[in-house]
This record gives sequence, structure tokens and C-alpha cells, in this order.
Amino acid sequence: MSDERKLNVLVLWADTRAANFGLRVLSHGNAGLIKDAFSSDATVDFQDFGPGDSDTSFGTKSIIRNIFRRSGPITEKIRKYDLIVDTGAGDSFADIYGLKRLFFIAYAHQVIKKNNIPLVLAPQTIGPFNTKIGRFFARRSLKIARLVTVRDTASAEYVQTLGRSADATATDVVFALPSEHVARAKTYDILFNVSGLLWFSDDHGNSSRYRTETIEAITRLTKSGRRVDLLPHVIASKSGNDDVDASKELTELLTDSGVNGVDTLIASDLTEMRSFMSAAEVVIGARMHACLNALSVGTPAIPWAYSRKFAPLLGDLGWRYVIDLSTSTAPAAETVSMIDSLTANPEADLIDSIRAKAVSSLGDYSRKLSAVVNWKSDVSN
Repeated sequence: MSDERKLNVLVLWADTRAANFGLRVLSHGNAGLIKDAFSSDATVDFQDFGPGDSDTSFGTKSIIRNIFRRSGPITEKIRKYDLIVDTGAGDSFADIYGLKRLFFIAYAHQVIKKNNIPLVLAPQTIGPFNTKIGRFFARRSLKIARLVTVRDTASAEYVQTLGRSADATATDVVFALPSEHVARAKTYDILFNVSGLLWFSDDHGNSSRYRTETIEAITRLTKSGRRVDLLPHVIASKSGNDDVDASKELTELLTDSGVNGVDTLIASDLTEMRSFMSAAEVVIGARMHACLNALSVGTPAIPWAYSRKFAPLLGDLGWRYVIDLSTSTAPAAETVSMIDSLTANPEADLIDSIRAKAVSSLGDYSRKLSAVVNWKSDVSN
């Protein structure tokens, strides 16, 4: 190999231009950690299920074109890289989003194995797999990976039940992003992220109850003198029914019930999204990365948790302000109570300690990542 050649790395299930800002977090956070691991001696590309930043997709049509050929589109793409880092799209290495998505992930892993390219599972939630075929795919993929990294202890314990020990536990890569955590005037009071995933569908909980509790929480807060603005974290989704659509419907319902003056902030990019959050007193959200983005820039956040991915990760960090939508009998009332508590004690010291703990855990992961490919040794041969 030439000394000038850089390590070529592909980050799976991430997109710097994604409608979902969580995928943008996964892109930039993982890219930073990869460059840290290899002293910036790496080029990093991104591949989502659809094309996104890539020149192809890893979806159904590409799999059909690839599966019976020696060199189909997915194989050709994979062969360009020295290392593959799989983000699991944060929490998609599970069967809660359906077996089709899990199959896409598992098929990519098989192509990677066939071409003898190192596969790393970056910090992510793993499981649950509630189907036999889901557990089959999971076990096979875990055997393929050279490094398995989970972002919470519950995932570490779950991986153990599948016959593989996690090699590392590190928190979410959002804490690897540059922080806008600076002393600044708080332009916003409460930013409320309304999730289109929960607003329009019952796939992850009772949507009618979610809408009712969201309206009640904002009504209570505005009546108590707090200012609430909406902050979509998934925007301009091609499939529709994103957080902007949910925010629009919510605003209309609030107006009909006499609650006026609730604006919607739409970020143009990830930097602006994080800037909005750093200028807020509190962020409330059902998108987990909306809440993690907030905590990573020093702003208290109250997640409305709809799946197993929330509580273990936040609990490991030491953040206790979490509403579990599956068990809470009064999410709106609990949220108002938590905001009152945070107003009395903003928890700045706790958030600072969480950030330090998170950065340390990601540093440990980055060092283990650097050992997967001995790149300096490779380029000298």
C-alpha cells in the first residue's frame, strides 16, 4: 500500500442529509470517532438504507440485483472499503421496526463477511429480538462483528443471552460532537419535540393518548406562565407524517382549545438544531436524539420514552428525568412536576458530569476501534 493512501471507512445506516436529525448525529458523531481512532488518517463515507449520501441504496431492489451475482451493487460498494462501521441506526438492530429492516442489516453483514472486510458495531442499542428469525439474524451478525459496542448495560446483558459478550460499552455518539455548551442568554424557555412516529401511528404506543397528553402538557405549561415552542427533529420526510406534520396538527388543535402563540422552530442543519437547544431552558421530546442533543449541549431534557432504548442509556449516565409512556399514568402532570423541579435546580453540575462520563466512555471505544485495523502497520508494508 502507498503511504499516501488513507483508510477507507463506510458508516452504515447514517446520512448527513437525513430527514431524521438523529441519523445526522450518528453520521457526524461516528465520523469524528473514526478520525480520532486513526489520527484523521481516514476517509469516511455514509450509507443509509436508501441512497442518501451514497450513490446506491442497500434496500430491496439493490438486494435483488446483488443476491445472485458475484458483483452486484451492494458488493461493489462494500469492496471499496477497508473497514465497515455499523451504527444500527441507533436502535434498529432489533425487530421492533419489523423484520424487513432487520433483514437489510443482516444481509449487509453477510456481504461484508463474504468479502472479508472488518465489521464493527458502533455504540448502539441491541435488541430486543422477540421472534425466532430475529434472534437467528442477531446471533449470526454478532459472530461476524470484530467489535461489538453497546450504548447501555441492558444491551450488554441482552447480547450475552445471544451467545456473545459485548466488547465495549460506550454511550451515544452525540457526545462526540462539538459542543455549543457556552454561557449564553436563554432565548427560549421550553422546546417541545413532538414525534410524528407516535403522533400518527400506534406502532409504538397509543397515538390517541400521546396526542392527548401532549396537548395537556403544553396547555398546563402555558397556563402556568411558561413559553412553549415546538422543535421538530424529523423534517421534510419523503414518507410524510414527520415531526413538522405533527407540529402543524398540534398547533391547530392548541389554537382550537384557546392556546395561542406556540411557534415551530425548523432547523436548517444539525448545528442550528443544537444551537436552538443550547439556548433553551428545557427540552421535552419523544425522539431520543432530541433529548440527547440537548443534554450534550448542557440543556436539561425530559424524554418521553416509548421503547427500551431510553431508560438504560440515560440511567447509565445518571439522568433520572425520564417519563416512561408505557407505564406512566399521567405523563403530562409528571412532566410539569419535573420542570418545576428543574426550574428550582437546573442540574448544571450533573449535566457537566454526564458529559465528562460520556466523553470518557467514547474515548475508550475509539481506542478499541483503532485496534481493529492496524492501519499504521498496514501502510508501511
